[in-house]
This record gives sequence, C-alpha cells and structure tokens, in this order.
Amino acid sequence: MSGYEAAGRRFRTESEYKAAKRDLKLIEEIKSKIHMEQPGEVISLCDALAEGKYRFESAIGSEFDDRIYELAEKYKSQGYTKNSRLPEGKRARKKAQKKQAKTSGINVKQSAGKKNSKEKPQASLEDYDADMQKAILEEVKKREKRRKLLVVLCSFIAVGCFGYFGVYSYFADRTQGDYEQLASLKGNYALAGAASPPVTVHHTEEEDVELTVLPEYETLYNKNKKLIGWLKIDDTIIDYPVMQTSNNEYYLDHNFNQEYDKNGSLFMDAACDVVHRNTNLIIYGHHMKSGKMFGNLNSYSSKEYCEKHSTIRFDTIYEKGLYQVMYVFRSRVYNEDEVVFKYYQFFDAASEKEFESNMQEMAALSLYDTGVTASFGDEILTLSTCDSSEPDGRFVVVAKRIQAGQ
Repeated sequence: MSGYEAAGRRFRTESEYKAAKRDLKLIEEIKSKIHMEQPGEVISLCDALAEGKYRFESAIGSEFDDRIYELAEKYKSQGYTKNSRLPEGKRARKKAQKKQAKTSGINVKQSAGKKNSKEKPQASLEDYDADMQKAILEEVKKREKRRKLLVVLCSFIAVGCFGYFGVYSYFADRTQGDYEQLASLKGNYALAGAASPPVTVHHTEEEDVELTVLPEYETLYNKNKKLIGWLKIDDTIIDYPVMQTSNNEYYLDHNFNQEYDKNGSLFMDAACDVVHRNTNLIIYGHHMKSGKMFGNLNSYSSKEYCEKHSTIRFDTIYEKGLYQVMYVFRSRVYNEDEVVFKYYQFFDAASEKEFESNMQEMAALSLYDTGVTASFGDEILTLSTCDSSEPDGRFVVVAKRIQAGQ
C-alpha cells in the first residue's frame, strides 16, 4: 500500500495525494487573504465557495469548505453580514467604555458630551478665512460622495445576498428534484432503452465474469455506468444511488449526472469489489447540514433511533441485499504510522482469526450493544461520514447481511 500522506490523511494513489496537496496550497492562499475573525470576510468567502469560485479536489478541501460554512453560519446567527468589520481598536474601546460605565454608573456618551461641551464651544464656518472655508467645503463634498458611494455599494451587496440565497435555494431544490427523478427511474422498465438487460463483463487474471444488471436498475445504469448500487433506509432521507470509480475523490463533489454539486454523491470505496464480494463493503457520503446524503446518519448515536431503523437495504446493480445494524461508533482518520484499528482499511478477512479481531475492535468502539454479531463468512456493510467531534472525525455504522437476492 502506498505511503502518500498529507495533513494527517492517507491517500492510496499518487493522483489523490497530488490533488490533496493542490487543495492545501489553495487553502493556504485563501487563508493569507482572509481574516477568520472578520465576519464579513468569512461570509463573503462562504458565498464564493458556494458559487464555485474555488474548486477543491479532495476531502481536505471539502472539510475546509464545511468549516467555513459553519463559521459563516455562526456569524450570521449573531447578526453579521458581508459588510461587517470589527477593527480590534474599536472592540477594545467598546469594552473599555462598557467597563467604565459599569464601575462609575455614568452613561459614557453623556459624560463624554458634557466634557466636550465644557472644553470648547463648537466653531462655525465663518470663524475661518476664505481659503480654509473652501478647503472645509471640499472635504465635506468628498465625504458626501463617499457616503453616497457606500450606500450604493451596500445596496449592491444586499442584492447580491438575496441573489445568493436564491441561487442556493435553486441548487438545493435542483438536487432534491434530481434524486426524486432518479428514484422514479428505479424500476421503470419502460425507459430502460434496451431490448434485453445489460450484461457487464469483469476481467480478472483468473476468469471473465459476466453479470446481468437487475431489471429495476437498467434505466439508471444506462444513464451512468458508474452506478454500483442503491442504498435505502426506511423512514429516512437516505434513498440514493451509490457510485464507484477508481478515484475516491470524484464523487465528493459530483452528482449522478456528473455535474459539480457540493452535496456530492454516495460512493463505494474504490478498493471494494461487488463482483467477488469483499468481506466489507464501505460506502462514503457527506454529512450535509441540510440533512442530505449522510447528513442524518449520526442519528444512529441514539440506541432508540437504531432500534427503529435497524435494517438497511443495499442492492448492488446485480443483487439485492438486506443488512442489520451491528455497531455504531466514532473514529477518525489516523496517520499511517499510528498503530490503531483503522476501519477504513478493513476490506477482506483472510482468516477467521482476522475477521474476529476486526469485529472485536468495532464492538469495543460501539456506542451501545445492539445484540447483533457476525461470524466468519458473513458479509459486512459499513457507512461512513464526517463527524465534527474531533479533527478528521468520522461517524460509522456497520451492518451485516441477513438476506440476499430478495
């Protein structure tokens, strides 16, 4: 296995590693221009990311995008806008004034006004000579122009904000509509567009394996040959196609139609093989704030929720399958040299001892006991998404296959 690593994250291929390095460089460039303690700059950056001004290629970039979104939402909830700016000096003066008002019991503005009124009476324009009056009037005109310009600028910013929310709503609605349309195509044999079910051939060193796509997935498979299956959990928003490519980064920000989409798609790890059936199939998805993709997967942290949603339907395009939840735990992406259980590296168990060792590690991490266990020879399904409880955190749900071909 390759030792490509960047920012504490392991990458399997040189191309993934280089994409991550490019993202890190882009992130550094952004940070050099943006002050994270300035609400207006952070909110503007969030808008720029949503509009696709900066394009990330790896999970490192996606996580930075999510952090900016969270920080921007926090600032917005406090009443800040794109135009907000908080100079350090101004904040310090406000704090000092508040502290002084509390200790003296005197209104700061009132006391300042009284002090100024005692010091010197206000001067009028006639008190100055002609040249000075001219200079004062020119300065007043300049300030008035700046004020008008600021009003116009604020108006444009307001229009831009409304436009952003409109665009955001449009893309959110488009994503929802796209997946509803895809769900309607599942099982729509009339639109399959082929006289007979598609047959796919998988070449290996030992043999060529021919598999027939299930009839209900024919239409979808004909639209995108990267479709590998469909994941559904009853009574939840999770009802999506699952994609697979040799590049684990692509579907982080592309939808089924291969368009750029911040929601990305659910996708299976490139190391998994549904033809020869790995011991463990791993499916990844974004933890979206909207709840889309795996945005609500962490609801499984509640045992009561798990008991009500204990089964998961995952069909490959060749075979149906029903799974029962076994373990729910939090983990993270570790450094390559850390000697610790890494669930995302568990694909196959060559022996019963190795299988049992992996099951014991997962059971030890699990948030609660489901009463469900697995034996060597059982097939496992792992769902993985990001978790904000720690850096590079992950929330994981593991289930075992209990029905096949139903």
